[in-house]
Amino acid sequence: MNKSELIEKLAERSGLNVMQSEEIVNLIYRKMRDTMVAGGRIEIRGFGSFVVKQYNAYQGRNPKTGEKISVPPKKLPFFKVGKELKERIDNMSDPDSGAPSGTGASREQA
Repeated sequence: MNKSELIEKLAERSGLNVMQSEEIVNLIYRKMRDTMVAGGRIEIRGFGSFVVKQYNAYQGRNPKTGEKISVPPKKLPFFKVGKELKERIDNMSDPDSGAPSGTGASREQA
């Protein structure tokens, strides 16, 4: 699902028009972005949490030339899936076997 599909689904289910639904979705996105930029954490129970992780500087290599490069410290957003969502996904039916994927049904190993 992408943003426009989310807006359409919200409008359809809520009875709001598309413009109102778009404003609601944009408001939520802005608030989430602003919270993370400020270093905050977002938790949506049953879904997961968003945090900002700090990574230290390190010496890397240019894969093409082998030249050493200095990679500066950085902060990146990180999503951690919630227990309820993880369990629901894990218990989805495996389309190849017809059995739930968490039951030990035979599967090809990748």
